Amino acid sequence: MVTSHVVHATGDPGLQPERTSLAWTRTALAMAVNALLAMRAGFVAGEPWLVAIGVLLFAASGAVVAIGTVRRRQLSGERLVITPPAGALLGVAVATLVASAGGVASVFVGGAA
Repeated sequence: MVTSHVVHATGDPGLQPERTSLAWTRTALAMAVNALLAMRAGFVAGEPWLVAIGVLLFAASGAVVAIGTVRRRQLSGERLVITPPAGALLGVAVATLVASAGGVASVFVGGAA
């Protein structure tokens, strides 16, 4: 299990909070695009399971935005939380795998139609 390490901020955190926020935003955007592709393929091919994956991915992309906002605040405060919560990392990893599977499935379903 990953434990959080908290240290006192030594001054200007530099651009780390901004880079972290941008990385989480890019991840959320990629998940949202995969959600759109999965939903479109599901609607075109008449596959409700693919539409459901798209809806789940939209929800997951919103969660990624929320986690990114929390991480930015953690890194820019007076006390720096070095390690993100283990649940957040596991959740993003699972959501990314689902996004990848949805994207691949939408290509195969779209190509078969």
